[in-house]
Amino acid sequence: MERREVLRRLSVGGAAAGASLFSPQSSAAELWAQGAPRSTRGLPALKITDIKTILTAPNGIRLVIVKVMTNEPGLYGLGCATFTQRAYVVQTAVEQYLKPFLIGRNTDEIEDVWQSSYMSSYWRNGPVLFNAMSGVDMALWDIKGKRANMPVYQLLGGKCRFGADLYAHTSGRDFQEVEDKARQAMEKGYRHVRVQVAVPGLATYGAGGARSNAAGTGSAAVDNSEAIGPTNPKAIWEPAAYTRMLPKLFEHLRTKLGDEVELLHDIHERVSLPQGVALCKELERYRPYFIEDPFPPEDNDHFRILRQQCSTPLAMGELFNTQHEYVPLISNRLIDYIRIHISQIGGLTSARKVAALSEFFGVKTAWHGPGDQSPVGHAAALALELASYNFGIHEGALFPPETREVFPGCPETKNGYMYANEAPGLGIDVDEKLAAKFPFPSGTTFDHSWGTTRRRDGTVIRP
Repeated sequence: MERREVLRRLSVGGAAAGASLFSPQSSAAELWAQGAPRSTRGLPALKITDIKTILTAPNGIRLVIVKVMTNEPGLYGLGCATFTQRAYVVQTAVEQYLKPFLIGRNTDEIEDVWQSSYMSSYWRNGPVLFNAMSGVDMALWDIKGKRANMPVYQLLGGKCRFGADLYAHTSGRDFQEVEDKARQAMEKGYRHVRVQVAVPGLATYGAGGARSNAAGTGSAAVDNSEAIGPTNPKAIWEPAAYTRMLPKLFEHLRTKLGDEVELLHDIHERVSLPQGVALCKELERYRPYFIEDPFPPEDNDHFRILRQQCSTPLAMGELFNTQHEYVPLISNRLIDYIRIHISQIGGLTSARKVAALSEFFGVKTAWHGPGDQSPVGHAAALALELASYNFGIHEGALFPPETREVFPGCPETKNGYMYANEAPGLGIDVDEKLAAKFPFPSGTTFDHSWGTTRRRDGTVIRP
């Protein structure tokens, strides 16, 4: 048989096979099902049988946990979907929309579950959908780790380091109180300390004084206990006094604490472009580890101007939802640390892509990890940090006793590091009966305070 005839027959046969595979009589779902067994060879198919949310507030902060159950008895996964300001909306998104969409799906197909869930509401990129998706996504990674009998960090490539460096949260009513709390943190082994100080007469972000914890609780700091409503005349913010005071705080701390400790600060978006540029230029001499959120995400273009003016390391991203916000900052090298909240962008599936992208542009990870991120969320962030070469810093978290009881297996913190507990999956569980004993608090809590701090003329500030 001539070579030309052989090729013709192979071509005809291949076309016929292709026509059979993609015939109009076969639906996309049927074709997907036909291919599914090949993707799970060696393990029986594992299906999602139920999804539920667990709402609990063991230390007064509204936490949303997603539990994904499977057809293997006793095998389930946990994820963090905490959007504490809109917790009940996320609960609805999980139980009324994602649950019926995902029942029966293969737990191994994490990427496809993510992509199809992302498209499922048509309107996308919002924090409610992404937090709901994040809870499911982390739970599926947890399940995959348990099936493999490995910690999740092993599935992500294995350890690059033994633990994640933490930074402690410290604040005070004056420079001396900030210094004292910073020393307390340093004595406990912290090498990185975030410093915030009150501005007399103003509702200063993160300067809650008595509520601050030098051990690094990662508390979602509010302006102050008085900033509780739009009619409260004490919830006032004007940035001029703050921009004059902050360099003096850094000068004081560098003089008293020396050069070895790394100092961080969160502006929290509360200054104008000229003020932000001037402030970061002036802080440059004190060598901060990073300055966080000099501008709101609505003003991302300001970073290009700021970058041209000074070398102060910049961190940004805790309010980001989608790649349209963070990819330009990363790819143009306009920031040094990406501060995305992992449950705000869709979970580990998204975060590992952000980490990989950032590595190639010299940007380090510093995932947002305040008190209103559950221990499950911290465990997920830690798994990625241990496996990411370009890890920078973990926002410090010491879990209070009540939280540790509700979430057995919390990551351990010692000497300024966070350590994985080496259990399979995310290594963390939830005691549902105990969680039920800590229902969401009623009335006004810290997560109702956003949108209430104003300029003297009544203008609402960001945030």
